[in-house]
Amino acid sequence: MDANVEITLLSEEDVWGVNDTGEGKLEILKKYGTKSAVTDFAIVLGAYVPNSYYNHVNYDDSLKGRTGWYYTTSSDGSMGVRTVNHDGLKSWDGAGLRTGGVRPILPLSILNNILPSLKSKNNQIFEIEYGEYPQYVVSETIESILEEAYLAGTIRKTGKTYTTDSRKYKESLPFEAIEHEEYEYNGRKYIRAYCRNVFTSMLSNGKQYEYGDNVWIEVSPLKWYVDPNAKIMLSKNLIASGLRFCNHNDYDGNFKNTEMYKFLNTYFAKDILPDEILQMTSEKNPKEYKINPYNFDLDEVSEEDILKGAIKSDIPVFLHGPSSEGKSARVKQIDPDCLIIYLRNASPESLNGKSVYNAETGEMIDVKPTWLKKLEVICEAEPNKLHIVFFDEITHPLPSIQGMAFNIVLDREVNGIWELPKNARIVAAGNEMKDSLSANQLAEPLFNRFAHVYIRTTTEGWLKWARENNIHPAIYSFIAYKKGETLRSKYDGEKPNADPRKWEMASKMLYATGNPEMLRALVGEDITKEFVKFCKQPVITLNDVLNGNYNNRDIQSLNTASRYATTMSLTQVDEENMEKVRDFIANLGAEYTALFDTIWARDNESRLELIAEVRLNLGVEKYER
Repeated sequence: MDANVEITLLSEEDVWGVNDTGEGKLEILKKYGTKSAVTDFAIVLGAYVPNSYYNHVNYDDSLKGRTGWYYTTSSDGSMGVRTVNHDGLKSWDGAGLRTGGVRPILPLSILNNILPSLKSKNNQIFEIEYGEYPQYVVSETIESILEEAYLAGTIRKTGKTYTTDSRKYKESLPFEAIEHEEYEYNGRKYIRAYCRNVFTSMLSNGKQYEYGDNVWIEVSPLKWYVDPNAKIMLSKNLIASGLRFCNHNDYDGNFKNTEMYKFLNTYFAKDILPDEILQMTSEKNPKEYKINPYNFDLDEVSEEDILKGAIKSDIPVFLHGPSSEGKSARVKQIDPDCLIIYLRNASPESLNGKSVYNAETGEMIDVKPTWLKKLEVICEAEPNKLHIVFFDEITHPLPSIQGMAFNIVLDREVNGIWELPKNARIVAAGNEMKDSLSANQLAEPLFNRFAHVYIRTTTEGWLKWARENNIHPAIYSFIAYKKGETLRSKYDGEKPNADPRKWEMASKMLYATGNPEMLRALVGEDITKEFVKFCKQPVITLNDVLNGNYNNRDIQSLNTASRYATTMSLTQVDEENMEKVRDFIANLGAEYTALFDTIWARDNESRLELIAEVRLNLGVEKYER
């Protein structure tokens, strides 16, 4: 790397703008948000990641989507360093902690020799892959193969190393380098590192790692957001950790005097690219880097994103999934005024209109169906807005009704006479034959006219929805405690079964009656018995916590179910006593602290700010002890 290239970090103004006005905030962060996902390698090195569902970037509920907190170059005004916490909110920290993430910035000039056409990107934000670094853990199967080859001495060293800080978690000592050898196996590159994270950490392969465990991390291309206006490249993820920013509470705002600056510009600058790529020119291998010449948005998308994209593109969409997955609710979120046509009960006249005889003229008059008249009124009233006509249960009607629906989808015409409004969009939904006894096979020509989106409510997604829709805390806690095992049960046509919609109904019944035994009419006897048993778990009450009526033995005696129930009951605390309650919950474990934060705050801005103020003191410092 060019010796004149300087690697740095975001400043406070880059993240939030001048004096938090938003003016001067980087366009990258306006587009992608201030939160950043953390790589497995950073977690292995010591990055603090809440062990919960609730800290994820851009609705990515996977283990790779978890966020960490990271440093900026700005001082907090008290000899500490300004940081961005897991929620993307402004925070602060002692500069001596080793649990923060590193999110580097590179100057755009670094690409001049490799990507000479970069300036012709119309100043749009885009994403590239540049350089490589250890990032994500391998699968357990590959891990076993690599470890066996390593112990047998049959795995090849590439000669390259990656440097990190060798200091232990709580050591207040300057940077001391340790090198990680790079190995090649079957055309891929890996390092073997030991886990230096004192928290029990689940990595993206779903395996829990303890302090001192050996971990195989694959070396892969780094992803960067490019902002031609600001002339920078910002790391998409937090890619390193385990090193202190500078001596504890000794930061005066001069970033070049910090250990972090030395690490980035002495070690990371050397490690980021293999030797052969460092010497590469665009003439030797102009296709080595994926520069996204079409300025595509290359972020991963959810099924809901595809649904919205198809609607925007005027492509009919078919939503697949069981009847309990909330397909119509998803459509109504996009267009609250959507017209729903239940094809199970449709007749030829209700769908296609009818012809009536005019006795005065002796002619037949074609009469539009009611749904089309309503759609025309809505679309005409808001010509600049897209409106949806939703054909629900399209797999249930007779083939003749399906055929009429096919003509509407294919030609955007009703009965071959009336065109749909220009700003009308078509969405359909139905059950698979395996999910419904009354479902019919969708005719192939009709199937091929749709973009197909497969809806399946995940546990994480349902819990997020439940938080936002006031689902009873006992039900929320039960589903979270069971890790989603009771979110659904098999439908046999004889007894009630559980599904996401049934739990919404169960919440209403629980609020209205206060009796959990009532739920067997909705989710079945077996799950109701489990729920009642869960509700009977002993808890430490809010009064107990506020008055100190508990001891360590009481806490240790709580099983997992009791800890969930205790946490949920304590979410009723007021703002004045929140800090004391949260300090108590930290004794239960990080998962319960994150659960409390999410439920107590409930997206209330003032409460989120209170949580942010105490998070590091009652979160990270708690786990240091």
